[in-house]
Amino acid sequence: MPRSLDDIAWPVRTERLLIRRATLDDVETTWPFRRLPEVTEWMTIAPQSIEDYRKHFEQPDRLARTLIMEQADAVVGDLMIRTEDAWVQGEVAEQGKGAQAEIGWCLDPAHGGRGLATEAVRELLRLCFEDLGLHRVVAVCFADNVSSWRLMERVAMRREMHSVRDSLHRSRGWLDGFGYALLRDEWRAGRSV
Repeated sequence: MPRSLDDIAWPVRTERLLIRRATLDDVETTWPFRRLPEVTEWMTIAPQSIEDYRKHFEQPDRLARTLIMEQADAVVGDLMIRTEDAWVQGEVAEQGKGAQAEIGWCLDPAHGGRGLATEAVRELLRLCFEDLGLHRVVAVCFADNVSSWRLMERVAMRREMHSVRDSLHRSRGWLDGFGYALLRDEWRAGRSV
């Protein structure tokens, strides 16, 4: 049975990052970049004030799945791991409980272009497959969000879906969407090369 984020020894470290669970105080540390137009362009919400952002951020289910990326004691972005049940037939329903996760990320643009998001997402995948024991990890984005789907490809995720105008963007209207995935055995095979 997969473990939960509560079972991981936080924080975790990569070569350049410290990744930890989010706290209520992180409203203040993430708001400066979460409010930027170039960030909200692709996010599911675009709060107009820190009060609106706080209401969203502090929701218990959101806070429970949010991780914070730090570099040299500065918050440089946030991450998300949301575990979910796999689609299953009734006779094997128990085996599909919490077997996969959706991941997401947001990097402060001031820290972009140095591979930090790629490093963080690689660690998310490691956490999902090694520490949580998941079978599958997925990520989705608007097809127009080129930097996001290129990152998915850099970490060896496979494009499984190109949906036509299924995603309603707040200012661009109906856009295409992309869905990517990676299986635990694919991830293991990629690490051994």
